[in-house]
Amino acid sequence: MEIQVVNLKEKAELIQELHSYRIVAQLNDYQFKLVKAKREFVWHRHDETDELFMVVEGKMQIALRSRILDLREGELVVIPKGVDHKPVCNEQCTVLLVEPEGTLNTGNTGGALTETRTDWI
Repeated sequence: MEIQVVNLKEKAELIQELHSYRIVAQLNDYQFKLVKAKREFVWHRHDETDELFMVVEGKMQIALRSRILDLREGELVVIPKGVDHKPVCNEQCTVLLVEPEGTLNTGNTGGALTETRTDWI
């Protein structure tokens, strides 16, 4: 594997379609995925892993059952395993997700929004 510097904003410019997860790096079994989003997602949880959300461009919210977290560009949050959450992007934003390889975006919920295609860019 060639060692390369990854510029998240440059990689984000390569993503043309909304809600398409693209891998930009891998650390052991953890993948770093970029996604451009503009939607209210589904309630879900990941029973086996924590999940990191970092806003690269724009802003978003993470709804928890007890409160709403507001994230702006450059901010991140770790959602512990087993915690119900719902990402909300009312305007287009770019988000970096860090999670183990093979983690489904819809966690325990499944359904039509489940994305299994995760190409490298």
